[in-house]
Amino acid sequence: MTPKRPCRVLLVEDNPADVRLLQEAFRESKEPHEIHTVADGEQAIEFVYRRNGYADKPRPDLVLLDINLPKRSGHDVLAAVKNEPKLRSIPVVMLTSSKSPKDITAAYDGHANAYLQKPTELAEYFDVVATVKQFWLRMIELPIAA
Repeated sequence: MTPKRPCRVLLVEDNPADVRLLQEAFRESKEPHEIHTVADGEQAIEFVYRRNGYADKPRPDLVLLDINLPKRSGHDVLAAVKNEPKLRSIPVVMLTSSKSPKDITAAYDGHANAYLQKPTELAEYFDVVATVKQFWLRMIELPIAA
């Protein structure tokens, strides 16, 4: 049996505290994974298109995407991924504090694969990340990244 390649996760998050929480929660995972982080929408687009300083970075298997980002919004990043045929198979999970029905509708209209609201309590935050890991890293088959 061939060992499973680590799941490459791109975390697009501008809040350093949320980045640390997510990295810590993923660190506890038994599933093989690599976490790559960027702090704004422009960097996220450069990363997924593997341009400029990200040319040597791997194509992500999964994107965890905040909506309210500097430079370009999460909705812009979502559109950049889902409108490019070579990238649209990458699952994008909106992981945001926004509870706005407008944001939720826009995310699904933009072909987000899921929309999760960030909890405010630490224990709940770890539960959300555990659910993401369980579903996206263990239960489903992700498309093979080039």
